[in-house]
Amino acid sequence: MSADMRRFGRVAVLYGGLTAEREVSLNSGAAVLQGLLAAGVDAHGIDVGADIISVLQQGRFDRVFNILHGRMGEDGVIQGALELMGLPYTGCGVMASAVCMDKLASKRIWQGAGLPTPAYRVLTAETDFAEVVAELGLPLVVKPVGEGSSVGLSKVKHAEQLASAYQQAAQCDTTVLAEQWINGAEYTVSVIDGEVLPAIRIEPAGELYDYTAKYLSDDTQYHCPCGLSVADEQAIQQLALQAFQVLNGRSWGRVDLMRGADGCNWLIEVNTNPGMTDHSLTPKAAAAVGMSFSALVVRILETTLSDSVAEVSA
Repeated sequence: MSADMRRFGRVAVLYGGLTAEREVSLNSGAAVLQGLLAAGVDAHGIDVGADIISVLQQGRFDRVFNILHGRMGEDGVIQGALELMGLPYTGCGVMASAVCMDKLASKRIWQGAGLPTPAYRVLTAETDFAEVVAELGLPLVVKPVGEGSSVGLSKVKHAEQLASAYQQAAQCDTTVLAEQWINGAEYTVSVIDGEVLPAIRIEPAGELYDYTAKYLSDDTQYHCPCGLSVADEQAIQQLALQAFQVLNGRSWGRVDLMRGADGCNWLIEVNTNPGMTDHSLTPKAAAAVGMSFSALVVRILETTLSDSVAEVSA
């Protein structure tokens, strides 16, 4: 092991877990683990279960590369455990993880900060769905607030579809959003330690960039360079960075946006542990600036060496 990699000590790579995004996380974790090992890092993969705290204690690890996706991994739960154990970890802290995982909380903070995000309504079983359609128009996007990887996401093009779309999303979360549809292109911007990577324009084969389009389909196209002018790409990058910082993001993350046909940019959500599979976007953006996958995961791991990574506890 090189002296440069020795500085990380013994590294636990957390992946898998017990949620709807388990399979994606297993794939991401395998890739991250191999990337770290290829760089000479003393990395060890851990498929996370209910005994994770004792596993980490017995393993005598120095830091954690957290590549769990979804609940328990991105919502502040595992982050809180790692804080109590005094283990530095990649990704956002407890508060930012919880807020970013909650799409409703994120949107409310962005609205309070004057940042653009599509209009929305919270749906319940008692909601007057016709009133929602009258207020937001059609089409709509319906999504569970606390899931990632587009789990439970659907597009509503006709008013009579809204109730069933709500039921589908409600199976994934007790809080469900109906969001105004933005006609335009979807972009994503990765942020690593305060620096933005090139924007990627996402072109799914179908109407919706859902779970299948993200992880299973080979027909989704990713454009990097994204095709925007330098000024327009910089505007999207700056908005993404501002959105991430407003939510107290740190270490790394990925911000998803829509750009309307009128040229206006809209914030959709933040992913605090973005996917790292062969279909994933942060590695594609890194490759566009000449950064190998192995160099990317080492760069992310380096954020655990900063004093700013540890949250201040009372």
